[in-house]
Amino acid sequence: MRVRRSYLIGGRVQGVGFRFFAQAAAAREGLHGFARNLPDGRVEIEVEGDAEAMDRFEHKVRHGPPGARVAQVEIDDAVPTGRDTGFNIK
Repeated sequence: MRVRRSYLIGGRVQGVGFRFFAQAAAAREGLHGFARNLPDGRVEIEVEGDAEAMDRFEHKVRHGPPGARVAQVEIDDAVPTGRDTGFNIK
């Protein structure tokens, strides 16, 4: 089953390679979407793909790369687009 989710990740998540970590995790799971830094210090991730792969991806981003400290994760479900776009860093 295909799902789409939006994540807002707060804590020490900018300047520690979080977006590149998310990109690598998404690529390993075959997920599509993007990650970008927000002006308020959080990272926004939109990702789409297989539900089981999404669960594994979510587990990874809840911990983040070495040097990150994930303090807050907000998740919103959305309607899948069905587009396979790869995973981009904005």
